[in-house]
Amino acid sequence: MRLDPPDSSSAAGAPPLIVHVIHQLDVGGLENGLVNLINHMPPGRYRHAIVCMKNATVFRQRLSAPGVEIISLGKREGKDPGHYLRLYRLLRQLRPSLVHTRNLCCIEAQLLAAIAGVRLRVHGEHGRDIDDPQGAKRKYRLLRKLMRPLIQHFIAVSADLGQWLVQAIGVPPDRVSHIGNGVDSVQFHPRLGPPAVVGPPGFLCHGAYVVGSVGRMAAVKDQLSLVRAFLLLLEKLDRYERARLRLMIVGDGPCRQPCLDLLAQAGAQHQAWLPGTRDDVAPLLRAMDVFVLPSLAEGSSNTILEAMATGLPVVATDVGGNAELVQPGWSGALVPPRSPELLAAALFDYYRAPELGARHGARGRRQVLAEHSLAAMAGAYLAVYDRLTGAEAPSPLSTYP
Repeated sequence: MRLDPPDSSSAAGAPPLIVHVIHQLDVGGLENGLVNLINHMPPGRYRHAIVCMKNATVFRQRLSAPGVEIISLGKREGKDPGHYLRLYRLLRQLRPSLVHTRNLCCIEAQLLAAIAGVRLRVHGEHGRDIDDPQGAKRKYRLLRKLMRPLIQHFIAVSADLGQWLVQAIGVPPDRVSHIGNGVDSVQFHPRLGPPAVVGPPGFLCHGAYVVGSVGRMAAVKDQLSLVRAFLLLLEKLDRYERARLRLMIVGDGPCRQPCLDLLAQAGAQHQAWLPGTRDDVAPLLRAMDVFVLPSLAEGSSNTILEAMATGLPVVATDVGGNAELVQPGWSGALVPPRSPELLAAALFDYYRAPELGARHGARGRRQVLAEHSLAAMAGAYLAVYDRLTGAEAPSPLSTYP
């Protein structure tokens, strides 16, 4: 951990300092949302520092806002009591006006912040723990309930998570704000001509129809169900139609190799491209014809929003905040989790009716432009920070009745 001399928020003329505590600054929806937020906050209103319980990867290069310090605590896997002391000392040194933690893995930092004398504390829920996708485990609920009195305000990225905080964790409704993710609709835009040539030679053949997905290849994202649905879809098609079908899954993780193995066992590996983690997601989305998110649990998916901004129809599982983004029969389709057969049926509908996909994709982009701009997201977070810090002209909070 590197500690630079603090630039105290109490210094004359210095904007208040917000310390954002996360597990790791790496590829992911939560991390992407944090970077987008800091990059689009009005300059000069607040200073920002990101404290990573583990470390920061090259993903940090996506931060374009000046003066953001990134500090890694180097937490070891499993139990590492020493990182609590390191965090306490760091917060005493930085003396932030506000600490904003995110998700269960960082909620204990609320206690350290309180002990360190940080007066204002915010916690964000971006999706439940990977080992508890429904938020039902008693020990995790108990931990959240124990931390609840220390937290002035909660932010949920979906209405589903917000209602769960109120009903299951007992957070007063006026201490919960629902702030959806925003998306860069300039970077993520519809295809303007023929798709760019992507993938290995021959992957994008003439007339190719690309079923695509983007995300961490972890068990909770369930890309294996997508691969199974793709193989079922191949069985529905005649020889010519099968030759056109392609699968693209962008991302890396422990489930990537099992997906590759399943494709190889079916003899369909030449029709799929699983390139791992990529920095060129926007052009890869423009090479797709339909976007799929087969997750077992979600908060509010950045990748769904990016696909909608790209003008793609979205087929997603009916979990978490997905139903708040995808309107069945209007901008996409929702299917139950772990249902490859129903997922294949939804993909078949889009494959057989490309005009339906274009129509749903156009509606999805209009929805993103109207409801999920980066400016609107940054403004909503700014309203929370302003209200807590007493800054000028606070905006009203969106709370649960």
